Amino acid sequence: MPVSPLGRLGVWYFFYFAFVGAFAPYFTLYLQDVGLSAWEIGVLMSVPQVMRLVAPNLWGLLADHLGHRVGIVRLAALFSALGFVGFFFTHNYTGMLLAMALVWFFWSAALPLVEAMTLDYLVEHPDRYGRIRLWGSVGFIVSVMVIGTLLDYLPIAALLWAILAILASVLASALTLPDTKVGAGGTAPPLSGLLKRPEVLALLAACFFMAVAHGPLYVFYSIHLVDHGYGKMAVGLFWSLGVLAEIGVFMAMPRLMRHVSLRQILLVSFALAILRFLLIGWGADSPVLLVVAQLLHGVTFGAYHAAAMAVLTRWFDSRQQARVQGIYGSLSFGAGGMVGGLIGGAAWGSLGAGITYTFAALCAVCGWWLVWRSPATAWPVR
Repeated sequence: MPVSPLGRLGVWYFFYFAFVGAFAPYFTLYLQDVGLSAWEIGVLMSVPQVMRLVAPNLWGLLADHLGHRVGIVRLAALFSALGFVGFFFTHNYTGMLLAMALVWFFWSAALPLVEAMTLDYLVEHPDRYGRIRLWGSVGFIVSVMVIGTLLDYLPIAALLWAILAILASVLASALTLPDTKVGAGGTAPPLSGLLKRPEVLALLAACFFMAVAHGPLYVFYSIHLVDHGYGKMAVGLFWSLGVLAEIGVFMAMPRLMRHVSLRQILLVSFALAILRFLLIGWGADSPVLLVVAQLLHGVTFGAYHAAAMAVLTRWFDSRQQARVQGIYGSLSFGAGGMVGGLIGGAAWGSLGAGITYTFAALCAVCGWWLVWRSPATAWPVR
């Protein structure tokens, strides 16, 4: 039986975030195992954010110009896998830096384009985005749990083979993706005027600070847990718990958006992010507090991201979405993640986890203030 276009997009999200589930929790442990310092790990794990800062805008501009997104997604999957092979041949910091840059230059192309394709299919029902995106969360959980279990019995170097297999699956799923015609081709309306609107600037700046806040989480959370005596299986469970909460929120978002404004959802997300990072930084000896902190991931990422996507969908034309998603990804996951990772790498060894995650909480405060001070009347209600 043929799989629907949305079903094929769901499969792609599954494998795309399965890679994230293998990379984000465990690759720092691999880097630590081969002898890299906290600063070197911080720099290496900031390379993806640098590429997210530069690459999505280039790829998005090309895709909007060609009106053909899926070909670029397939190219990105192929060269990401080829670039990752470089990690099999070097433990040298410079060599790994080059391999990381190659992988993520291409890897960063894909998600904004697929997000734009998904929103094209959901143009009449953007509130249903979370129900497609949740398959990425499922892929993340499956990857985290399976690899976490295996690494309790296998050497950490086995992680490279697991990631390469997942990248091959991403390529296979990309070959099945449909292209979208809505918004493809023609002359796209200019972005410059809309990007200068105060509410748009406020949202993009707030997203930057939310990504900075999450930087130390994505780079050092697994190391933080291991330092406090948790095993790799427990690390996987904590990561998976956060993504399970994310799935629940994605499922609830269509109903929530009918009753709560997008601006209010964002304000609550930033407020709970403050609490979450303080709990992680100062409560890691308590599994109960860590469970609470991970459950908050459903709001600090799931609700936040779905609400931000919905706002951008309402503010910008379909023909602008590939570029808008590139800008959103560059400023938040790119610039914000890079700054958060680098500051976390600099602070981790000298100031400790508590201060590092307190800095993350302060960044969430900045994001909350930016959304709060923006006039409520300028935001879409639903």
